[in-house]
Amino acid sequence: MQKELEDIVKAYLAASQQGLQTALATVVHVEGSAYRQPGARMLITENGALTGAISGGCLEGDALRKAQLAMLQQQPMLVTYDTTDEDDAVIGVGLGCNGIIHILLEPLGPHLALNPLTLLQQQAGSRDTTVMVTLFRPQQRSAPQPGTCILITDGGERQVLMEDGPLRTAILTDVCAAFTARRSAVKTYNDGPDQITALIAWHPPALQLLIAGAGNDVRPLVKIASVLGWHTIVVDGRPAYAQAQRFPEATRVIVAKPVEVLQHLQPDDYTAAVLMTHNYNYDIALLTALLPHHLRYTGVLGPARKLQRMLQEMEEAGTAASPEQRARIYGPAGLDIGADAPEEIALSIISEVKAVMAGAAGDSLRNNPAAIHQRAHQQIIQQQL
Repeated sequence: MQKELEDIVKAYLAASQQGLQTALATVVHVEGSAYRQPGARMLITENGALTGAISGGCLEGDALRKAQLAMLQQQPMLVTYDTTDEDDAVIGVGLGCNGIIHILLEPLGPHLALNPLTLLQQQAGSRDTTVMVTLFRPQQRSAPQPGTCILITDGGERQVLMEDGPLRTAILTDVCAAFTARRSAVKTYNDGPDQITALIAWHPPALQLLIAGAGNDVRPLVKIASVLGWHTIVVDGRPAYAQAQRFPEATRVIVAKPVEVLQHLQPDDYTAAVLMTHNYNYDIALLTALLPHHLRYTGVLGPARKLQRMLQEMEEAGTAASPEQRARIYGPAGLDIGADAPEEIALSIISEVKAVMAGAAGDSLRNNPAAIHQRAHQQIIQQQL
């Protein structure tokens, strides 16, 4: 989702430079099944250009028409699509998702000094985790819809466009809880005689993938990671290989010795590494340097006996991997999908990284009896002020 937000910010800046009106469509609540979950966003320009997605393609056309009306009126608009009726023709779209989707459309007029996109723009390129709060009134769709009014980062930056009072205090308390739980939530609060609901959307930074090695087999890995919006750092000790023109999709390409690699990046909870230099000494030296940083995923290309030898030599040299550290090292790297060609191996590795970072099993969805998406944030929780 981080890539989607980055693309939306870029599209918004481009539209603003052209003097085009824009609106932000946000999935603020879902009841039942839907293709996209709360927090999914899409930018709509007055000329019909769309960036991002709020569904599998079935809501976008109708949302475009309603967004143009919201832009004309310069007022946020709450739209609800109810697909629980098997006859999708009731709302004029072919969904088949069997759910109720609430979409908030927020015009981003030039008269607004701060809007959701300017708030997000301030965090572009940072490694901060953010929580963005969007307020809406599902029980009073014709009433004024407050929209996005809070953005806070774990780096200490904050924009709170709300007056002091019990409502603001309660929401900020739940923002802190979202940071702790690392998940989004939808909660309803008493606001005087009325009620107001908040989408408290938690957004981690883009995954940062360190790839040790600049051989030809790294190219498809970088390309797939780029499509996913991951920030890739390619590092190798060979200047003839570690060249930016060989990896145009990479965020950075660095020539460095293993002991110098960590001078060029700061590992965090959303950093993974893959060691695939095909140079045993380089890989073992970098694995030794990465070990104290407790990355959730470190993949080692090659047979299992290679990794066993590396760990044994590290222990003999005085750097023994604890059971917890060993559990985070994956060798041979990748899921068992029958990969053979470099592109297939890249897909296998990327899939394993994604599964590990998401805390998923990496199994076929048909073997999972539970819902595909987490449902905790779909239930509106009543909060008493």
